[in-house]
Amino acid sequence: MVLQESTRFAVLCSSNMNRSMEAHAFLAKKGYTVESYGTGDKVKLPGSSPDKPNVYEFGTTYEFIYQDLLRKDKSLYTQNGLLHMLDRNRRIKEMPERFQENKKKFEVIITCEERVYDQAVEYLDSNLPEDNIPVHVINIDIQDNHEEATIGAFLICELASMLCAVEDLDNEIDELLLDFEAKAQRKILHCIYFY
Repeated sequence: MVLQESTRFAVLCSSNMNRSMEAHAFLAKKGYTVESYGTGDKVKLPGSSPDKPNVYEFGTTYEFIYQDLLRKDKSLYTQNGLLHMLDRNRRIKEMPERFQENKKKFEVIITCEERVYDQAVEYLDSNLPEDNIPVHVINIDIQDNHEEATIGAFLICELASMLCAVEDLDNEIDELLLDFEAKAQRKILHCIYFY
């Protein structure tokens, strides 16, 4: 398998709000073909207290969520960065999407935490191969905060660049990921699926 500039990347986090959207924006700016998704049951954002999160269905527009939080507490959601994040998101795409409801195929899926990786793999596992198209699923642990999301986007872009630069991905990926893991100082998970 040789990756091209037209390689289709998917970036996944739990709610398709912070980490996956930061990486989506950064990769798209660099010219990659990329989409982003969440793997959770609902879209969850911090609320006025830890036991009162803001919860939305996947498919609720970023615009609606932005206006809802603005109405609830403009000061709080400006201060904690949620309104800024949602403003960025609504300029990239219309709404958070759930990976398990997606029918598109990708050559590379990058997840932002081990639980999301497990959910993606579980979904791929439950779908029998149709076209036998290989997909590399790679996890890089990125904490769910604004600063880490930015760092994570740089790391994901660097990884994408490395993946696209190799001649024979299937034979070179193990060594490439070991090098990347050492450089990034983060544990990397990887598997290949067919779908």
